[in-house]
Order: sequence, then structure tokens, then C-alpha cells
Amino acid sequence: MKTTYQIFVETMVPQNQLIISRTDLCGNITYANETFADISGYNADELVGRPHSIVRHPDMPKSIFKEIWETLHKEQIWRGYVKNLRKDGGYYWVYAEISGVYKDDKLVEYKSMRSPVENDIKIEMQNKYDEMKRIEEGIARVVVYLGVDNIAKIQKLSLDEKIPEDEVINNILSDTLF
Repeated sequence: MKTTYQIFVETMVPQNQLIISRTDLCGNITYANETFADISGYNADELVGRPHSIVRHPDMPKSIFKEIWETLHKEQIWRGYVKNLRKDGGYYWVYAEISGVYKDDKLVEYKSMRSPVENDIKIEMQNKYDEMKRIEEGIARVVVYLGVDNIAKIQKLSLDEKIPEDEVINNILSDTLF
């Protein structure tokens, strides 16, 4: 359970580098280049063998990943923008191209090449994904400023109940407001 996040700390993908990874057919990472490791905050050994969803940011709508898998199952290339989660809770944006790798006409793995995204597109995509999550999942991204004493209370409840801090807040709101 994470108790602290650097949710507003963005890592920039260098303009002259590509993030490259490969996964098995179940989405487990089989190869991660050094750029992927550096940008994600993991080392390559921590990534290999783990599900690619290890870098899935909670701001990403579930429907995008459904669309990715549907596209790949049609033997097509999926192209789009993805906000990824770093190991430290920060994030980074990429333009991704994901496709199948075939040997003797048989699908053997998936590969993904990711490149940097311009700031205006990041803003556009964040707004689009926020709206998609609101409509499709009934949730919204909210920034709240709390007094340090209330934060300490939430953290203590989180530890005592062994649940994430956002779940503590949801429980408090659902029990007291309605």
C-alpha cells in the first residue's frame, strides 16, 4: 500500500529516445530497454516478468485498454496517447504504437514503441480521459487541500484498516454526507 504519491511530478520523455518493450501474449514484460527503465523509475530487472500494467496510471480509462486488446486481436497496430505511472507515483506521457510480432505467420509476442508527447496534446488528452472516466466509470479526478492534522488522521486510518487512503476518504464521504 502506498501512502505517499508524487502525483504532480512529471518525468519528461527525452525527444531523441524511444521507450521500447516487448510482452508475452498475456501482457507480461519480456524486454524493457534502458529508456523504459529510466523513465518508469524501475530498473529493467524489476520490469521483466511483471505485467505491463505495472505502469498503468489510474487516470487512464479502462476502455482504452479494452480498445488496445481489441485492436491487437484484429492483428492491427494500436496508436494512441497513454499516461503511465512511475514507480515513485509520478507519471509520464507517451505516444504509443503497439503491435503483434509474428514468426511463420504465428503471433508470438507484442511490441510497443513509445515516444514523447507535446504539452498541448497532454492537456487535451488529460481532459479527454477525465471526461471518459467520468462518463464510463462514474469517477472524477479531484485535487483537495487538507490540513496536515486531517492528513495524519487519514493515514492512520489507512494503516489501521489496511486499506488505501483514497478508500478511507470514500468511506468517510459515503458515511457522512448522504
